Amino acid sequence: MIEAKSLTRRYGPLLAVDRISFTVEPGTVLGFLGPNGAGKSTTMKMLTGFLPPTEGTAVIFGHDIITDSLAARRIMGYLPEGAPLYGELTVAQFLDFTARARGLRGRQAERAIAGSVDRLTLGEVLPQTIETLSKGFKRRVGLAQAILHDPRVLVLDEPTDGLDPNQKHQVRQLIRDMAEDRIVIISTHILEEVDALCNRAMIIASGRLLADDTPQGLLRRSRYNGAVTLAVDDAQVVASKLSELPEAAEVEIRRGRLTVFPSGRGNLFDAINRRLTEHQIRIDEIQLEGGRLDEVFRSITMEEAA
Repeated sequence: MIEAKSLTRRYGPLLAVDRISFTVEPGTVLGFLGPNGAGKSTTMKMLTGFLPPTEGTAVIFGHDIITDSLAARRIMGYLPEGAPLYGELTVAQFLDFTARARGLRGRQAERAIAGSVDRLTLGEVLPQTIETLSKGFKRRVGLAQAILHDPRVLVLDEPTDGLDPNQKHQVRQLIRDMAEDRIVIISTHILEEVDALCNRAMIIASGRLLADDTPQGLLRRSRYNGAVTLAVDDAQVVASKLSELPEAAEVEIRRGRLTVFPSGRGNLFDAINRRLTEHQIRIDEIQLEGGRLDEVFRSITMEEAA
């Protein structure tokens, strides 16, 4: 597993990461969430050995990132933010260089390169220099080098940045396939990515770990969890009828849509349907809310900022 122990990073007077501790087991896709400057990329750089911690350490499958750094890095694949690559090399040359840097030779290197090329659909651009590639292809080449040696830990900073919808689907499926017996850590600003990929999510802000839960657990923190949203013709009239329900705590109207929040007393959805039937109120749409991750994210990070 990965065990981070009070990881801390200072840049002079700036405390970028503040004593973060956590453990991650194989089979986990961990989403790292946080606003810009929260410390996500810095934490990833410390875990992967690119940046030494000011204090604390981490252990990667038994290898300490400070005292046994090379062994820890051998079993990790890393896609940094922006996918820094050697632009003057062709894709084929770059992947060959990466394989040799990882200690792969001969048939073993050929198989590793062919596997990465196939998984990321890079065959058509192998002879092209990297500087001539689109942003999406550069991102895929960066991901190809990260998975080339079949790592036990995969650390990805904004892995789908710059990809079109089809490419995003392909990369997400690749991550799901690889996560079955590995650890995958993803830093992302795309909240739908957490819902689509992750079985665990952490929210950090100002360098501090503020939440560590499953995506479903985070959704249960949302004020919209269990709320009912309706599209109706006369929202004000309907709001006055529904606000009388003991099952309703609050009614909110935004852009013609009506959201009723639960009081915790009884089944709100059933109570609303009964009231609509009693008063013969016509609705265009009704939806039981599971929660909104963006609202939870804003609530947690803005509270920390305040």
